[in-house]
Amino acid sequence: MGSGSSEAVILLVEDNPGDIRLIEEAFSDGNIGNTLTTVINGRAALDSINQHGEYEDAPQPGIILLDLNLPKVDGEDVLHEIKHHPELDDVPVIVLTGMDKSLIESRDLDHDADEDAVLEKPVDPGEFVELIRSFEQFRLAVMRVD
Repeated sequence: MGSGSSEAVILLVEDNPGDIRLIEEAFSDGNIGNTLTTVINGRAALDSINQHGEYEDAPQPGIILLDLNLPKVDGEDVLHEIKHHPELDDVPVIVLTGMDKSLIESRDLDHDADEDAVLEKPVDPGEFVELIRSFEQFRLAVMRVD
């Protein structure tokens, strides 16, 4: 009796088609087998994590990649919602930004809802893959309970 695949779904919240394509390419180049689900605005991101409307069957993400500059609902508001969601508060959030990484980290987006990592755009595929793998290994190590 197999328990099915327990691989984490990765939720990408990004409105720029070029950046989406770059991340998809980094996934395939890095042989990351996780399912990548993409939503293109903050409202859809909130619906997805709360499983509302057309996203009522959306899987719970294992990692969230979040652009801050989003239409409809701002990325900072989405980050706040994720980090205060009872089932998502321990899900790693990687902030994707066109801003300087140190600027973001010094800005303290939401003092009680910190991002877990920051990647500058354009995203470097090698750095991206390494970061995803580090979270995957962390999650697997934590979840491997016999």
